[in-house]
Amino acid sequence: MPLASVAQQPSGVPPSSGQPALTIDRDPIPSPDAEPSPAPATVPPQGLKAAAQETIERDSGKYTLRENAYEVRLNATVFDGSGRSVLDLNRDAFHVYEDGVPQTINSFRHEDLPVSLGILIDSSGSMYDKRQAVEQASLDLVKLSNPQDEAFLVDFSWEPFIDQDFTSDISKLQQGLGYIKSSGGTAMYDALVASADYLSKNAKHPKQVLLIVTDGEDNASTASLEQAIRKIQDYDGPVIYCIGLLFGEDTDKRESRHAKRVLETLAEQTGGVAYFPRNLKEVDPISAEVAQDIRTQYSIAYRSTNPPTNGGYRQIHVDAKAKGYGRLQVRTRTGYYPRVAGAEPDNGLASGKVRN
Repeated sequence: MPLASVAQQPSGVPPSSGQPALTIDRDPIPSPDAEPSPAPATVPPQGLKAAAQETIERDSGKYTLRENAYEVRLNATVFDGSGRSVLDLNRDAFHVYEDGVPQTINSFRHEDLPVSLGILIDSSGSMYDKRQAVEQASLDLVKLSNPQDEAFLVDFSWEPFIDQDFTSDISKLQQGLGYIKSSGGTAMYDALVASADYLSKNAKHPKQVLLIVTDGEDNASTASLEQAIRKIQDYDGPVIYCIGLLFGEDTDKRESRHAKRVLETLAEQTGGVAYFPRNLKEVDPISAEVAQDIRTQYSIAYRSTNPPTNGGYRQIHVDAKAKGYGRLQVRTRTGYYPRVAGAEPDNGLASGKVRN
């Protein structure tokens, strides 16, 4: 059964071709998997897509988010020189620059806005002994979130599966966690792509987040890291938080370093954070920190002075200054590619799957 049947889709909108195949398979009664969509032939990009690819190659692996330039939305967290969150700033404290050009903030909010959240849990064989701590931390994250938040649950090994579609019911999420079975490899990139697609089609709230918990690097995805980030760019780019369980006597140090860089890249380019606990006892406090970060962000929007038809990468820089504070640091997305009105996202990725 296709995942589209789980949640209501916008009326009159046909399913996109080339999307990651999202398949329902609710344990203990599995349903047949959908036929995977064939991977499209590689075609040299044109227009805006060509500019985006050139920037990725030129910047040696720096990836950015694409969004309609008429309304650029930013979720920002501010820290003082000691690394403490600063929560009492007003609109006048912020200054937004796009390619060095000052922008006018036309929307500013600092309140606990409801969030559409996807929780992605690595269910590869190496996660078996870590599942109980991870599951408890996932539930505690939701308990500490805004009561109006909605969350869905995904596990991934060789393929990603959705175990619970959007809900605010803790008991349903707990039941979904019971469907997870640890085995196989780690298709993290495919899970991110499929989850970003699910968010774009079903989320009720404009503020969107993905939390991914994994203990290693990707070894099973059809998509590469570059393809996954490009794909997420085409879905208005949810903020990604990562928890890397890269500890243990059997952990390969080289693989661990690479996995750490990957998670840091995913978080940095989307305005999120990558955490690396030293043991399982630290996972639950980290989930509380993630919940706090999400609930205390500043929401900023501006209309770009550079029309989207001009194309090209736009670098974003946000400053915050206020009396009584020294140097402040702002964490948010680093840039974006504008999407021209009427242009469809390039959804040419090999299929992934999601279970409910």
